[in-house]
Amino acid sequence: MEEKYHQLLRDKCSNQSYQKLIDLGAPSLLEFIGKYVELCKPISVYVCDDSQRDREYITNKAIECGEEIPLKIKGHTVHFDGYYDQARDKKNTRYLLSKGMYLGESFNTIEKEVGIREIHSFFENSMQGKEMFVLFFCLGPTDSEFSIPCVQITDSSYVAHSEYILYRPGYRQFKKFSSSRGFFKYVHSAGELKNGVSKNIEKRRIYIDLEENTVYSVNTQYGGNTIGLKKLSLRLAIRKADKEGWLAEHMLIMGVRGPKGRKTYFTGAFPSACGKTSTAMLPGESIVGDDIAYLRKKDGKVYAANVECGIFCIIRDVNPKDDPIIWEVLNSPGEVIFSNILITKEGIPFWLGDGRPTPSKGINYSGQWYLGKKDAQGREILYAHKNARYTVSLYALKNVDSELDNPQGVEIKGIIYGGRDSCIWPPVQESFNWVHGVITMGASLESETTSATLGKEGVREFNPMSNIDFLSIPLGRYIENHIKFTEGVSNPPIIFAVNYFLKGENGKYLTAMEDKRVWIKWMELRVNKDIEAIETPTGYIPKYQDLKRLFKEILNKDYSYQDYLQQFTLRVPENLDKIERILQIYKTEVEDTPAVLWEVLLAQQERLREAQKRYGDYISPGKWESKKDNRK
Repeated sequence: MEEKYHQLLRDKCSNQSYQKLIDLGAPSLLEFIGKYVELCKPISVYVCDDSQRDREYITNKAIECGEEIPLKIKGHTVHFDGYYDQARDKKNTRYLLSKGMYLGESFNTIEKEVGIREIHSFFENSMQGKEMFVLFFCLGPTDSEFSIPCVQITDSSYVAHSEYILYRPGYRQFKKFSSSRGFFKYVHSAGELKNGVSKNIEKRRIYIDLEENTVYSVNTQYGGNTIGLKKLSLRLAIRKADKEGWLAEHMLIMGVRGPKGRKTYFTGAFPSACGKTSTAMLPGESIVGDDIAYLRKKDGKVYAANVECGIFCIIRDVNPKDDPIIWEVLNSPGEVIFSNILITKEGIPFWLGDGRPTPSKGINYSGQWYLGKKDAQGREILYAHKNARYTVSLYALKNVDSELDNPQGVEIKGIIYGGRDSCIWPPVQESFNWVHGVITMGASLESETTSATLGKEGVREFNPMSNIDFLSIPLGRYIENHIKFTEGVSNPPIIFAVNYFLKGENGKYLTAMEDKRVWIKWMELRVNKDIEAIETPTGYIPKYQDLKRLFKEILNKDYSYQDYLQQFTLRVPENLDKIERILQIYKTEVEDTPAVLWEVLLAQQERLREAQKRYGDYISPGKWESKKDNRK
C-alpha cells in the first residue's frame, strides 16, 4: 500500500480506529479505504468493529445528525428519504463492464472506465464536513461456508444503523477470511444534503463492478439504493455462485411444522405483492428469512442459509389482525427504524393500511403534512408513502427459527414459486421432478401487475425465479445452473407452485388470505410422503379429502367440493396460451436457452392438447382420479 494512504488514514482516524484497520492485516483493504478517504475528503473516519460500543456510536450518531428522529416508544426512530428518492432506481443501476465483457442485451450496463470516471467525479469531495464510517459485516451465518465478509464505506449513519440491524457482525469474520476468501466492498455517499436529504437526485448512480466485487452508490439515501448488502449484494453473489456451483436466490426460508413435532424447511420465491412475507410469517410456523437465501449442496443434500438476520420490508397494510407478530414488534420497545411514514407531534407512527383513523396532520417525507396537501404537480400527497418501510431484527420476532444462525444452514426439502395469477395456476400444485419444476414453475414464472404499479393493471410480467431484476449472468446460464444444481443430490427438494390470486368467472378471488396455511401444510405432507396426490398434465394436485381435513384442522372451516372444483379445475386454454408466451420469450429474448427447456415445455404442451381432445377446455380434478401418483 502506498505510504500516503497510511499517513492519510493516521490523520483522519483516531488511534483506536487506525489500529482496528492495521489489526486486520489486509493491505488491499487499507488501500481501498485510503483511496476513498482521499477522494471523498471526510472530516474524519470512524472504524467500527463488532463491539456494542461502536454500534451505539452509530445509533446515537444517526439521531445527532438528524438522519433519524426518536419516536415515543423507546428504541424506535423514523428516517425520511427525499421526496423523489423513495424507491430503487432501476434506470441508474448499472453494471460496469470492461472492454470485451458481455452480459446480454437485457442488462443495463456502462463501459467500466466511463462509469468509474463518472461516479468518481460525483464522489469527489462528497464527504466534506462529514464523518466517514467504515463497517464490517458478514453475509450469511458466521464461521460458515455460507459466510461472505463485507466492508461498507458510507457517510450515512442511517445506512450504517440499518446494516447493524440487518446483518451479522463481520469484523472478526473479516480478520479470519479476508486473506483467503474474496470479500464484497461498498462505497456510498448521500452527497450534498439539503434539508437533510440528498440534493442532487439527477446525479443519483448505483454502479456494480462484478470483477472487483464492488458496489458504488451516490446522491441517494433510500435503503434499496444504499444498503449495499441487500439486493445490490445479491447481484454480486449470483455471479460468485455461478463460478462456484451454488445458488444465490431471492427467496424466503421457513420451517413448517408437521405431525409429531416434525419440522420441514422450505424456500420460496415470490415477486413483489404476491404473498412472500406473509408466507414466511404464517401463524404456527417459524421464519428463517424473508428475502435472500444462499443454497449449497453437502453430502447429497441441499442446505440454505439466510443472508440476513433482519427484515427491511414494506410496511403498508401491516395491521394487528393480519400481522400480529410484526405488529407487536412495531409497537413494543426495541430497535426499529421506520422510513417514510407519518409521525404525529406525540411521536406516534402511522402508515397506509394500519387499520387506524388517519391523523389530520403530522410530519412525513414531504415535510409538514396536512390532509389535502398537494405536491408541485398538483397531486395529493398521501400521509405515508406506498413504499414506506420498517427495519427490525429477526431476533425480535417470537416466531424466529432456532436454526437462523446455524453455520450448516437448514436442509431444504421443498421449494415454492408463486406469482399473482388470476386465471391459470391452481392454488397449489407439485412438479413431476426437479427439472420439470425448475422450467415450468420457476423459469416460467409470471406475475400480474397491480393498481399500485405504474402502468396498466393485470399485465403479466415475466419474472423467472422472481429474480429477473437482480441477475448478473445471462438468463440462459442462470437456468442451466438451476437444472444442474441437484446433480449428486440423492433426493432433490420437491418444487411446488402456489397462487393466492386465482379468480372465478365473477372476478372474485377463489381463496381467502388465510388459506395459504392449508396449502403449505399440504406441501409439508407431500414432501414427507404422508399423502397421495392426483396426477394432471401440469403436475400433482391435492385430493379433496386431504384438503377437507386440513381446512377443518387448521382453519376450522368447512371446505366444500364445489370450492375444490373451482380451484383445481385445469384451465387448458389459459395454460396453452402461457406456454406459447414463455416459448416466444425464450426464443426471441433469451440467449443460450438450455435445450431441455424446449423439451419440457413442448412435452407439457402436448399433454395439455391430448387432455383437451379427450375432456375439453376445462377439466375437473375428478377426471384424473384414476391416474397413478408415481411419487407415492
